[in-house]
Amino acid sequence: MSAPLFLVDDLPGGKRYTLAGAEGHHAATVQRLKVGETLLLGDGRGGTATAEVTAVGRGSIDVAVLGRDFREAPDPRLVVVQGIAKGDRGELAVQAMTEIGVDEIVPWSASRSVAQWRGDRGERAREKWVSTAREAAKQARRPWLPAVSGDPDVSTKRVAARLSEAAAAFVLHEEATDRLTAAKLPGAGEIVLIVGPEGGITDQELGAFVGAGAHPVRLGDAVLRTSTAGMAALAVLSARLERW
Repeated sequence: MSAPLFLVDDLPGGKRYTLAGAEGHHAATVQRLKVGETLLLGDGRGGTATAEVTAVGRGSIDVAVLGRDFREAPDPRLVVVQGIAKGDRGELAVQAMTEIGVDEIVPWSASRSVAQWRGDRGERAREKWVSTAREAAKQARRPWLPAVSGDPDVSTKRVAARLSEAAAAFVLHEEATDRLTAAKLPGAGEIVLIVGPEGGITDQELGAFVGAGAHPVRLGDAVLRTSTAGMAALAVLSARLERW
């Protein structure tokens, strides 16, 4: 079993370090790490440190740093504009996409989004996405945490503006004739993928995205849920870009 990953604000500069706070509590009390076991410390910005547990306290552990590593940010960068979904479907999508390797998730307030992020509720909903992405990144042992954009969400107009600056942009649409498996991909820059909410993307939204340079594509003959479409599309892109 691979060593568990714990996130810290900054990697330790010396050979000794005490992991405290929420991560220390999780390591000592939840995972019950023992002296001699190995773990990873990560800053979520590409840096990791391999460490060995030297002592276990109440809600904290002491470690000896064995080595350090740094991974460059992936390029091309994979961005998913995810239509806000009702219930926990959005969080399920965030979890799966993070484990697969998404670099940024943009919560999109689509016309057919049943759930609306407004005021304090919107801030809480966005923070759930941030927390879900963080935990999924730890589970997947990712050196880079995916960003969650929005304040708390993003409008169709802002999405279109983002598309116009991307190296490539694709809209998952069930009536598209071209397939993502055959779409031309750039060697660098930002690839933006749009996933609609439960009710799908309206003709007006599709027109705005195509006008901004996006290309409608489909994954296959099946119509996937909003919670699984982004995951499937990222798997295709990850394989084609040789991330996998």
